[in-house]
Amino acid sequence: MNSDHPNGPFTANGPSGRCASAPVGRMVVVAMQTLSTEQPPARSPVGWARVAALAYDPFVWVGELAGMRGRRKVLLAQARGRVLELGAGTGLNVAHYPDELDELVLLEPDAAMRQRLASRLRRVGRHAVVVDADAERLPFADASFDTVACTLVLCTVPAPDKALAEIGRVLRPGGRLLFIEHVRAESPTLAHAQDRLLEPWRRFACGCRCNRATVELMRACGFQVDAREASWRAMPPIVRPLMSGRATYQRNERMAA
Repeated sequence: MNSDHPNGPFTANGPSGRCASAPVGRMVVVAMQTLSTEQPPARSPVGWARVAALAYDPFVWVGELAGMRGRRKVLLAQARGRVLELGAGTGLNVAHYPDELDELVLLEPDAAMRQRLASRLRRVGRHAVVVDADAERLPFADASFDTVACTLVLCTVPAPDKALAEIGRVLRPGGRLLFIEHVRAESPTLAHAQDRLLEPWRRFACGCRCNRATVELMRACGFQVDAREASWRAMPPIVRPLMSGRATYQRNERMAA
């Protein structure tokens, strides 16, 4: 697999395998007051993962104040029904979901991040189910969610094509994917910088591939995308280009193909 391609393993998977569904994985449900002792395979050294979890909110805080918080609020106000968030991290989104949701399920594979997430849920008094699982192997039934949300997540997924196939599988007909993702820059100069700094940034940012052409990959995997360009102000230039919007999975067309 050519994992250094901007779209991760997408090209190497070939036309027939680029969006194949993954087998259902295990699920560990974490109550608001308890944490599971089971952990997914480590993606980075445990010590650095703990540091990253502690440092994440301070690192992005100026960016939140400079517009990202408002962008999250506007996006997530569109969530409805049963909602799944991928890569919930420290829980920066939880305060922005509508109160009238049927259920909120938060997927987070990193143990250190789950601890921070559970703490934020307690602080804001939000009821949610926290699940330890990977985006490429969602442990949920077909057509079981009305909304899937991900913010600054698909850049870190090793196989984004498989994650998008799984999102399409668990979305109900008419369901929507809500997203904010930093993407490959349109500017050749900035795109070149993203390519040059990919490896050091990926090591620093726990797997983030700053040059991934995520919206193009969504479309290639069967999603109809309605997105707008934006900028993650006050953050390093290589992660400033954003796309924000919603997408629907073209289930009938994909099944016919």
